[in-house]
Amino acid sequence: MKPTGSFRGLIFDFNGVLLWDDQIQRDSWRAFAWRLCQRQLSDDEIDIHVHGRNGQYTLEYLLGEPIDFQKSTVLTEQKEAIYRELYLNSDGDFKLSPGAAELLDDLVKQEIPITIATASGRKNVDFFVEYLNLEKWFEIGKIVFDDGKTQGKPAPDLYISAAKKLRLPPQACVVIEDSRSGIQAAQAAGAGWLVALGPVETHQNLAKLPGVNRVITNLGQVSPHDLFKRV
Repeated sequence: MKPTGSFRGLIFDFNGVLLWDDQIQRDSWRAFAWRLCQRQLSDDEIDIHVHGRNGQYTLEYLLGEPIDFQKSTVLTEQKEAIYRELYLNSDGDFKLSPGAAELLDDLVKQEIPITIATASGRKNVDFFVEYLNLEKWFEIGKIVFDDGKTQGKPAPDLYISAAKKLRLPPQACVVIEDSRSGIQAAQAAGAGWLVALGPVETHQNLAKLPGVNRVITNLGQVSPHDLFKRV
């Protein structure tokens, strides 16, 4: 199926899409899991129980029991402090993913409404805004993040909220995601066109996921001309 060119907005996942931070995510969660409960996380566990999930879900998985919001907030911030420190010590390798800046420039030039729906918390969003100059492309107040009140992915809530921020129905929005839980969330929200992003070796599996319309390797392969109505 080809895109109809009738979509009117685009919602990005952040981690793994606009920012390729897979290794730092893995390193920070492994370091924190060991500090928290002497647990060694496997790649499969990270793919299923970390990517696209909010902090509370992953913490409850690690601890094997429910935790309240206050404890989740404290522990999540401890983990995210490790994540931010790793990035600040990454020798300048903190930048948007290949093709992202060019795509964002094109979308802004064409006045296509865009925002972000991320499982990251407020402090990380502020960190990304500061160090990646996100205000150049996004209205920061329209970014949807884990505020502790909204159900995280794979629930559809973040994407439904992001579409509302754009004043569009989800069916009028393109979503770009990389995680299984995020793809499930976008599909459940009723996204009009769902693009899965990942390395070539993951394409076959990504293409099989329900709701996926197209699979890409990087954001340079997204064509606003094919996807969107002119505003």
